[in-house]
Amino acid sequence: MRHATGIEIRPAAQADRNAWADLFGDYMAFYGCASSDAVLETAWRWIMEPDGPMECLLAVKNGQVVGFAQYRAVPETLTGGWFGQLDDLYVAPASRRAGVAQALLVRLDEIARARGWFKLAWITAANNATARRLYDRLGTASDWVVYEQDLGE
Repeated sequence: MRHATGIEIRPAAQADRNAWADLFGDYMAFYGCASSDAVLETAWRWIMEPDGPMECLLAVKNGQVVGFAQYRAVPETLTGGWFGQLDDLYVAPASRRAGVAQALLVRLDEIARARGWFKLAWITAANNATARRLYDRLGTASDWVVYEQDLGE
């Protein structure tokens, strides 16, 4: 699907692996995570397996992969329904403020509606002001507080 901005949004394909890996490595560095071949291979396998747990949309502009949105379906016990969880959204710095992130989210919204999901959910770092400005326009901040327990390795 091509947007008026000239941005094409499409599912990731096997041939996109290197372009995706470059962006995903940058995304990991943004969040202070060390990139490794093992992590990249695992995440890519999750995306590429037909029944894998994740899917990935790519944003392509002028033939270059400039962003991605990685998401999955999640069952919700309280409703017996499914919702979409956006796990990762990233746009290359040179392509920011050009509508790429919004185009990815618009396409994900269309997918969610077509699949009958009752909501889309995502999280971001509290200090990610740039992303939060976009998210505040498209969604509503939840009242839920997220907790984590580090289980080590």
